[in-house]
Amino acid sequence: MSQYSRVSGARVLVAEDDPAVRVFITRALSHDGFQVTNVEDGQQALQALEIEQYDLLVADIVMPVVDGITLALSASKSQPNIRILLITGYPAEHTRAHNLDALIHAVIPKPFSLQDIRSAAREALGAE
Repeated sequence: MSQYSRVSGARVLVAEDDPAVRVFITRALSHDGFQVTNVEDGQQALQALEIEQYDLLVADIVMPVVDGITLALSASKSQPNIRILLITGYPAEHTRAHNLDALIHAVIPKPFSLQDIRSAAREALGAE
């Protein structure tokens, strides 16, 4: 089984307040066969998590309304099997997220490449 067939169809929720970054992540992961839902803030992500089950959450740490750390904590309670990737452009937030190592698969620093986000998602789901 190829690495791509192991993630093909996996459901991913992307929560990112920057539209360009949100579209970039969505396109990158869709290219690998993920079923991607994207939202613009943590509150919308919480609502999506109430409706659907996801295999992976990709969330910016710094977002309006509900930040990525709060979102990750809530997601891990409501969907215990969800894998979580956080992204951030702020070094202090990166450190704060690493205090949650048991819940978060990885923290990806911004800026990141297409390959960075695709590899991190596949790795989080056990395909690499």
